[in-house]
Amino acid sequence: MPGHDTSSRRAAESKGDLRERAILDTCEALLTDKGYDAMTVNDIAQGAGITRGALYFYFGSKQEVVTALVARTVEHLWERSRATAEADEPRAAVATAMRRTVELWNDHGPVMRTAIDLSLTVPEIGTLWNRTADLFIAAITAVLERAGVAPGGGPKQASAMARALCWMIERNFYHASQESRESLKNTSDTCEHIWLISAGLS
Repeated sequence: MPGHDTSSRRAAESKGDLRERAILDTCEALLTDKGYDAMTVNDIAQGAGITRGALYFYFGSKQEVVTALVARTVEHLWERSRATAEADEPRAAVATAMRRTVELWNDHGPVMRTAIDLSLTVPEIGTLWNRTADLFIAAITAVLERAGVAPGGGPKQASAMARALCWMIERNFYHASQESRESLKNTSDTCEHIWLISAGLS
């Protein structure tokens, strides 16, 4: 019966979504416990409660699982970047952006570091990470321009300054996330201070 087929299909899709989520959640836990190099497809399958063969129904390799995990994680960063770009008051926008960045790195630090580590050698992850950087740069640019920094790509103009701030924040958070939550908070405060100075808001 058509109705029965549709219902079965929905149930299968729902089960598949749950299984895929379990695979990605397991992968994130393994990145925290073992790291990318030591983690195996067998580890991921076992942690997700499925066979290795079943995992290959969803993903063709460990790298594909990690790429999907990075994609899921950076979606949150994209949302935060858009929210920052849409905020009205520059000082509040900077504070909000840095607070949300700390939250993301606290919650998903191993995934973020893995994304950075693999971005130069795995094209799909490189594309995801570059898109993430571009969105964050656009958000920083918008804040700087609202604060009165001249638009443009010149050395003292908003786009160039935003690019430098973005990569400074990325590298500092990468290192701080390997130390402690306190280190992340201190790094955030420093980056926020530099961003405010750059915007003429200190």
